[in-house]
Amino acid sequence: MDSLNSLIDGFGTALTPVNLLWAAVGVLLGTAIGVLPGIGPAMAVALLLPVTYGLEPTGAFIMFAGIYYGAMFGGSTTSILLNTPGESAAVVAAIEGNPMAKAGRGAQALAAAAIGHFSGGMIGTILLVLLAPTVASLAVDIGAPDYFAIMVLAFIAVTSVLGSSRIRGLASLLIGLTIGLVGLDQMTGQQRLTFGSLQLADGIDVVIVAVGLFAIGEALWVAAHLRRSTGKPIPVGRPWLGKEDVRRTWKSWLRGPLIGFPFGAIPAGGAEIPTFLSYVTEKRLSKHRDQFGKGAIEGVAGPESAASASAAGTLVSMLTLGLPTTAVAAVMLAAFQQYGIQPGPLLFEREPDLVWGLIASLFVGMVLLLALNLPLAPLWAKLLRIPRPYLYAGILFFAAVGAYAVGGEAADLVILLAIGLIGFGMRRYGLPVLPAILAVILGPAAEQQLRRALQISDGSATGLVNTPFSVTVYAIVLLILVWPLVGKPVTGLLTRRRAARK
Repeated sequence: MDSLNSLIDGFGTALTPVNLLWAAVGVLLGTAIGVLPGIGPAMAVALLLPVTYGLEPTGAFIMFAGIYYGAMFGGSTTSILLNTPGESAAVVAAIEGNPMAKAGRGAQALAAAAIGHFSGGMIGTILLVLLAPTVASLAVDIGAPDYFAIMVLAFIAVTSVLGSSRIRGLASLLIGLTIGLVGLDQMTGQQRLTFGSLQLADGIDVVIVAVGLFAIGEALWVAAHLRRSTGKPIPVGRPWLGKEDVRRTWKSWLRGPLIGFPFGAIPAGGAEIPTFLSYVTEKRLSKHRDQFGKGAIEGVAGPESAASASAAGTLVSMLTLGLPTTAVAAVMLAAFQQYGIQPGPLLFEREPDLVWGLIASLFVGMVLLLALNLPLAPLWAKLLRIPRPYLYAGILFFAAVGAYAVGGEAADLVILLAIGLIGFGMRRYGLPVLPAILAVILGPAAEQQLRRALQISDGSATGLVNTPFSVTVYAIVLLILVWPLVGKPVTGLLTRRRAARK
């Protein structure tokens, strides 16, 4: 009840005209910036940090929260329509959203994503209000073996369900892990796969890899086939969700937050892992598995809902522990410190107006986002009416601008092209792109957690399975690996027995 009373007071702060204005400005800026490949929410908040020096803290953080959620939605817009993720959390949206757009259902995919963001954000923020202390205390107890087990689960789950074979999924994963090795060893400072280049010493940014494999690879693939087919505009289709679409997505909208919120609250990859796991879950549970990879709407609704809920989960650790679990949370932590405020267990007591005003503004921001983006879905989808040669020329331009914006280095454009050629080759030989992206995002973190776990156990492999949590996760991994071998014979036997009884 104390939390609910504090939340009501927070709404009194968030619904003042000035703070409503900052929330609207944040949502608009975040959506606009999220649409641009390479400029994700973290960079948006960092760029706008100096602008807020003259604002009072509550208004500044309300605007930051709006930018965070808006940028996550904006990233999924280009991911769905142009196969160009605006940021890493939007990578999964391209898998089913882009085939839907190509089939003339781009507006439906955008609407499913908008409602997914709304439901995920609402449920995630409610859980933030109710469970923040509990989730934060659990996050403190999770160690290196547990983090590594979670990442192994993400690797195995994604490679098992994507592509025409597990071998191809594993090959894609290895490509991504190799790209993730480029740069300096985080523990020893040793250069790896840099070939003496200073530009590669910092590694290859995830956004450049995602844009290269998705956007550049797709553009090259389309260019290679345009000579054989006419580049006709893609139809937009009807701009609303039908009864069948809602029937297929409402459970996905509700399942996403259950995956996204806990992962957002622990430092295990931000929104990336839950979006991947949500996609895997939706594919496993769907009655339309044959449509996955061809434009299954559940594959958009679930991951987008999980991504939005993970953003709320991120604020749990940041506000209650002062522990930033994503780049955005790290920038927001710097903003708190700029105002002389230290997030932690005492923050709710020392700055109740700011904290509860910020949390209440998340609900306001969700409503503003839905009101803004549902009507705009048909308008965004009309981008697909542009003839494909011009459309993909534009994609190449914005991809190059986004890649250059990441580091301001001309060498990034060369790296972007090289990775785009790898993406073209992966499409040519039927390798799924997603495991490679996942490996680039989580590979370095998985390596670091593996080495920490082994250091703690003096090099003993038992250090990887010395907690109940890690043992449980590895049991799930084993089930995923073994089930295709055991499941089909068992299912066949049960089917034959039922037939015999009839």
